[in-house]
Amino acid sequence: MSVLFVAGSAVACSSNPQATASAKGAKVTLTQWYHQYGEEGTQAAVKRYAKEFTKANPDIAINVVWGADTSQYETKLNAALLGADAPDIFELGDFRAEMARKGQLEPLDDVYGSAKDGFNKADIDYLTVDGKLYGMKTIDDIMMLFYRKSMLTKAGVTPPTTFAELTAAAKKLTDGDIKGLFIGNDGIGDSPYLLAWSQGVDMIKDGKVVYADAAKSIGGLHDLHSDKSILLGFTTDWYDAGAFTQGATAMQWCGLWALPTVEKALGDDFGVVPWPAYDASGKPVARLGGWSQAINSKSKHVAEAKKYLQWLWVEQSAIQMDWAVKYGFHVPPQNAVAAKTPALSKGAAKDTVTIGTKYGISFPAEWTQAMQAEFIAAAADIAQGDDPAKTLKKAQSKAQSDLDKQMG
Repeated sequence: MSVLFVAGSAVACSSNPQATASAKGAKVTLTQWYHQYGEEGTQAAVKRYAKEFTKANPDIAINVVWGADTSQYETKLNAALLGADAPDIFELGDFRAEMARKGQLEPLDDVYGSAKDGFNKADIDYLTVDGKLYGMKTIDDIMMLFYRKSMLTKAGVTPPTTFAELTAAAKKLTDGDIKGLFIGNDGIGDSPYLLAWSQGVDMIKDGKVVYADAAKSIGGLHDLHSDKSILLGFTTDWYDAGAFTQGATAMQWCGLWALPTVEKALGDDFGVVPWPAYDASGKPVARLGGWSQAINSKSKHVAEAKKYLQWLWVEQSAIQMDWAVKYGFHVPPQNAVAAKTPALSKGAAKDTVTIGTKYGISFPAEWTQAMQAEFIAAAADIAQGDDPAKTLKKAQSKAQSDLDKQMG
């Protein structure tokens, strides 16, 4: 399932022949768009959920429309929302505050109701725009730091709790062809975000882009690159566990989705921790990705769409567990549901759930691809020795212009 901003967050939905037929006798038929998941069984699962809902609510049928092209979903969705044939319910890989402010999304506070406090707080923060909730997370993809127990023990290293410990560990664990740390083939990956957040700095705060305040922590990228302790240019990137399972690195930033593969390859010779706090005044962090569902504010059947989302993502814990771990490996966004999911109840999986609940953070809903491109490019320049403060302030100025346009 989705890896936000990395593996592509958009897949084409169209009125294709794979859509679910309307139930006979239903007074209302809702159209629900999904992107095309790569995991086997997902399409059959969402159709099964829809049929179960209609069985309990005979007046409402769900027309599931399955996506096709991973590169086109967001483009087609945006186009559809401007026309007469827009879906009633649809998925969002990258939730956009701009869509809410343009009036394209229906507020969902009443759908959450009293259950709101039981959802991962990072998800609630991510989906809240100007005090209202506009989406419902369906899965959490938790990203964290994997470490190889035997390699750390041999080197006399403990899992890092600060950035200084991380750089020292990466240097000590580097031995010949084995590198201490893998954060991406470009040596950047998620690290600029993680460094800023772990210093206690947001990307955007109170309508202002503020990431230049993290010049100190992001400047640490130069140290990692100078030490030549990070793995570069592996055959697969950070979101695949290949570098870790093949012994090319002792520590790797990756996601929960890779955990079954890691367990199969390494048994219990690994552990997971959050990205370490920058220093004693900072905080550990883990990034949350995953897909959300939203309701078209111009739908003629908003009440029925809300009823379905509430039934599916608030009330049906068995379905939420099924969706999270039977077709890939993810975490249900409701904390109580995650806690009772058997596949997440022990070992590194259980540790990951705790990490996501305590330290999870998502990209701001105002964050755009243009902002990301400028930010990552700035971080890459810093890694090669450019002045962190000047480089980040220059990129931040461009991002602020982008944000100002969004905010009108």
